[in-house]
Amino acid sequence: MTTNTPSSPAIPLPKPAPLLTRGGWSAFIVALIVVCAIAPVLNLWVPAGSAFHLSDYAVALLGKIMCYAICALAMDLIWGYTGILSLGHGLFFALGGYVMGMYLMRQIGRDGNYHSDLPDFMVFLDWKELPWHWALSDSFIATLVLVVAVPGLIAFVFGYFAFRSRIKGVYFSIITQAMTYAAMLLFFRNETGFGGNNGFTDFKRILGMPIATQNMRMLLFVMTGVTLLVFFLLARWLVRSKFGRVLQAVRDAESRVMFSGYAPLPYKLTIWTISAMMCGVAGALYVPQVGIINPGEMSAANSIEIAVWAAVGGRATLIGPIAGAFIVNGAKSWLTVTAPEFWLYFLGALFIAVTLFLPDGVVGLAKKWMAKKEKGAAQ
Repeated sequence: MTTNTPSSPAIPLPKPAPLLTRGGWSAFIVALIVVCAIAPVLNLWVPAGSAFHLSDYAVALLGKIMCYAICALAMDLIWGYTGILSLGHGLFFALGGYVMGMYLMRQIGRDGNYHSDLPDFMVFLDWKELPWHWALSDSFIATLVLVVAVPGLIAFVFGYFAFRSRIKGVYFSIITQAMTYAAMLLFFRNETGFGGNNGFTDFKRILGMPIATQNMRMLLFVMTGVTLLVFFLLARWLVRSKFGRVLQAVRDAESRVMFSGYAPLPYKLTIWTISAMMCGVAGALYVPQVGIINPGEMSAANSIEIAVWAAVGGRATLIGPIAGAFIVNGAKSWLTVTAPEFWLYFLGALFIAVTLFLPDGVVGLAKKWMAKKEKGAAQ
C-alpha cells in the first residue's frame, strides 16, 4: 500500500531585474547621442567663432577625462563591490598606454630625427636592433590584443599569489602600491627599452593616418566615449548577476561566503583581472589623445587619485565613480590654471571632506536628497 504525500508548492523565483530602467536606458541613449553625434557636430561643423563651438582643447580634455572615468569604473568593481582597495591601478593604465605607445612609435618609421627604422631614443642610445619585447609592436591587431593581455596577465599572476595568501585590507593596498613603484623604477631605466625618463612621444600616425588632425582627434574622442558606455553596461551586467552578488557577499562577510561553500579566490581573481584589463584599455585610448606616455603615469599619486574619484562620486554605484572622475579632473583643470599652488591642498581637503561628511559620495547625497524630496511630496 502506497501513500501519496502532497508535494510542496513550487516557490516562484523572482524575475531578473532589467539591466537598466526605462529612465536609465533613456539617459544611456542620450549620452550615446551626445558622444557620437552632438559633440562631433559642435567641433567639426560649427564655426570656431560660434558660442556653440566645441574647441579642440575641450575635445582633448573631455577625451582624457573619459579615459580616467574608465579607470574609476574599474576601481569601483574591485573596491566598491568587492571591498579590495587597490593602489596599483595606475600600473595597469600605464601598461596599456605603453603597449599603444610602442605601436605609435613604430608608425613613425623614418620620419624621426635620425631617419632610422629604430625609434629615436634607441638610435640616441646606440641600439642596433629592436629588443625582443618590441617584436609585435608593428601590428595593430597584436597591439589590441596586448593592450588587454599584458595588464590582464600581470594582474592575474599578482592577484593569484596575493589572494591565495589571503592578503587583504591595508596590507593588500600597500603591496599593490609597492608593485607599481617597482615597475616605475624599472621603466625609468634606459636599458629596458621603454624610453627611460622621457618615455614615448612625438607620435605621427595611427593605422597610417595622421594623428594630429581634427578628424582623428574626434574619432578617438568618440571611440573613448563609446568604450566608456560599453564598459558601464558590462559592469552593470556583472554586478547584477549571481557573480556580482557573490562579490558583494565577499565584500561584506568573506568568512560567511566560505562557510556557504563558495571559494572567494576565483571570484576575487576574476574581477581583479577584468578591472586591470579595463584600465589597460583606458591607457591605450589615453596615449594617442594626450601624445605622450612616460613612467610618471605609474606614480603612487596617480593610483591614489583613481581611488579618490571613486570615493568622491560614490562607491558601489558605477555611475558615481564616472561622475567623480569628471568632477575632480574638471576642478583640477580649472585650479591648475587659476591657482596651481592650491590644487594638491584642494584634493586632500576634498578627500577628507568626502570621507567625513559624504561617505556615500556625491551620488549618495543626490539619492538622499531625491528620497527626501519624494517623501515631502507624499506627505
